[in-house]
Amino acid sequence: MVAMLGSKIFAVMIQGRRMKKYMAGNTEDGEIIDLFFKRSQNAISALEEKYGRLLFQVSYNILNNPEDASECVNDTYLGVWNTIPPTKPESLIHYVCSIARNISLTRFRNAHAKRRDGLFVALEELENCIPDQSLEEQVALRQLGQAIDAFLDTLDQKSRLAFIYRYWMGDSVKRISEVLGMSVNNVSIRLSRTRKKLKKYLEEEGYDERG
Repeated sequence: MVAMLGSKIFAVMIQGRRMKKYMAGNTEDGEIIDLFFKRSQNAISALEEKYGRLLFQVSYNILNNPEDASECVNDTYLGVWNTIPPTKPESLIHYVCSIARNISLTRFRNAHAKRRDGLFVALEELENCIPDQSLEEQVALRQLGQAIDAFLDTLDQKSRLAFIYRYWMGDSVKRISEVLGMSVNNVSIRLSRTRKKLKKYLEEEGYDERG
């Protein structure tokens, strides 16, 4: 089970230096999307120039293997090429990072199905917060993402970033403590409290039925 976080997480993440250092290029997102619609050979190169390092980091944080991450990034470019058009994403960074993350998670699951690796442990921490039955049967995934977006808005900045780095980027608690300048114990306590708040928030929003 993977929490479906909405588009606001990208707005939060790219405000910090940590995400900005993975972004380059001068081409605007709208221009890149137009290149894909024109089936231009420059489309993928423009996407790679601007978001290639970010996509690699998203994948590497999940797989912890540079070769596998590079393959997933290449698969991401193919996925974007095959879906734009007809899709015209409102947020290109949201769209491409979601594709990279989904591809990487699929590879991760296939490679570690019988092991409890770091990312599985992180996701299991959220099991009691979000319903684990078919989300399509309860509510559109977009609505769940919007609910979690709204929840993130209620958190202080460090708690919000810790949550995002842990459950979207798949960072270890130790890594988060280094990035945010906090002790490992402090990060663990914040994450525990945030999970409890999320569970209560979603229950109040009606996401309380479990299979």
